[in-house]
Amino acid sequence: MTTLLYTHEACVEHDPAPMHPEHPARLKAIWKALDTPGFDLLERREAPVATVEQIARVHPEPFVTAILDAVPDSGVVAIDGDTFLSPGSGEAALRAAGAAVAATDAVLGGEAANAFCAARPPGHHAEPDRAMGFCLFNSVAIAARHAQTVHGLARVAVIDFDVHHGNGTQAAFWDVPTLFYGSTHQMPLYPGTGAATERGQGNIVNAPLAPMSGSEEFRRAMTDRILPSVTAFRPELLIISAGFDAHRDDPLASLMLETEDFVWATAELMRVADAVCGGKVVSCLEGGYDLHALAESTAAHVKQLMTA
Repeated sequence: MTTLLYTHEACVEHDPAPMHPEHPARLKAIWKALDTPGFDLLERREAPVATVEQIARVHPEPFVTAILDAVPDSGVVAIDGDTFLSPGSGEAALRAAGAAVAATDAVLGGEAANAFCAARPPGHHAEPDRAMGFCLFNSVAIAARHAQTVHGLARVAVIDFDVHHGNGTQAAFWDVPTLFYGSTHQMPLYPGTGAATERGQGNIVNAPLAPMSGSEEFRRAMTDRILPSVTAFRPELLIISAGFDAHRDDPLASLMLETEDFVWATAELMRVADAVCGGKVVSCLEGGYDLHALAESTAAHVKQLMTA
């Protein structure tokens, strides 16, 4: 079965501010990396616009409306010191969430083994009632809730290897034992959450890594904590928050991962998915701010997904 790629031109129209690290060139670099002969078999689909109803399974409707109403006709509006809205931000955020929902429908519907959503803005910092950390709507949480509400899944897991802890996903899942969140991330680092003692209903597993940790520490955290925990949870769908800012070349943090570490992690997560949920995986882009490292790591991640 094929791997699907969901993306959309509107996702480069979200333009936070001059010199902002989460800039449109990130997505353009990924598109260029995937526009090579090695990805000829990657089936490309346009990301649809998510509905307010779909987003409201995670974010209260008044919050969704307030974000969309705040999108300016010109210039930039600041939500906080890191998070901004430009005229294209509303559609971009709706299509980022829509990509995750559509990918979930396609994978659960048997149209593909797995899917990757190359969309921005990212989502894993967006809490149910708060946009923050470059994020407006939490695409992976929205996809997980969609899988439960529309497809009737009992258990869904999100695994996050972004260098920053996905506080938004954790907050959305905290009181929901049928949703699992597992994360490796640098600590201390923004947003300040993600201690190993943060457990929710037993459905949250954090494996924080000290600054300057590299391949050995990352792979040990995945092997000893994340992979056994998600295997024991036995999700019916595995969603990946695929941030590539733990790469040694990334400017926003200080983990020392190599591109091959993301390939290894992807292969291990696919192995778990093969064992517990028929290989069903949906992956969504999160962070990654060195353009070369981001493009190379994303391409390697997608290439590994295509081996399913």
